Amino acid sequence: MAESETGAETGLPASLEMAWGLRERPVKGPRPALTLDRIIDAAVRLAAAEGIEAVSMGRVAKELGASTMSLYRYVAAKEELYILMADAGVGSPPPLPEAAADWDWRELIGAWARMQRTVLQAAPWILRIPVTGPPASPNEVAWMERGLAALAGTGLREDEKLATLMLVGGFVRNEAMLRADLTEAIAAGGLSPDQVLGGYQRTLRALTGPDRHPAVTRLLDSGVFAAGDDPDFEFRFGLERLLDGLAALVGERQRPAAPAD
Repeated sequence: MAESETGAETGLPASLEMAWGLRERPVKGPRPALTLDRIIDAAVRLAAAEGIEAVSMGRVAKELGASTMSLYRYVAAKEELYILMADAGVGSPPPLPEAAADWDWRELIGAWARMQRTVLQAAPWILRIPVTGPPASPNEVAWMERGLAALAGTGLREDEKLATLMLVGGFVRNEAMLRADLTEAIAAGGLSPDQVLGGYQRTLRALTGPDRHPAVTRLLDSGVFAAGDDPDFEFRFGLERLLDGLAALVGERQRPAAPAD
């Protein structure tokens, strides 16, 4: 079995300490065919191809042509493997453009949110991994660092900065999850998005009317479900409204204190 005890200083399991480069390969003798990176890569490929439900220690071992027990020398449990997979899936934050040197906090945290959304859209299997604790893997902490740095000049307290990351990151994750669910449902039904929207409009038209549902009727009459609408409108709208609210708080924090009487 893998060394399952947590590190005395970090409180992390052996596999995560290895990911941070804080612990060497826990076996002696000839270099083994397996490595932690190979295990993670195989698990990520499996999740990308078949979904997170396909990932088990036995299935990953089969993909690697190894025994299941051999994986436990590196990862003590599937839950640890999930954390390592998510860290590999999100990767490190992409570099900001040179123009970012002149960006304000709103542009920086907005870019942080959009980058996260791009990652989750490319690897939606990450969304199916249960959240079991705060970020403690290398790439996830790098994303936290990027987000906190974006808020450095806001005047927010440190607890408010952390709450801001949770608020904005939660919005990104929820929107990505909803879009992934809808995409899967549309694909399972064998219809195009336009056909699904058309069917939904017909259903609402059949079930509602101006007497009992005047607001829904106005919505339908507005053409909001028309084909060709901007698929990113809801994300941009929601993010901008969140940032509007944060801007009010930042303005309050940055406002000079009133002189004493």
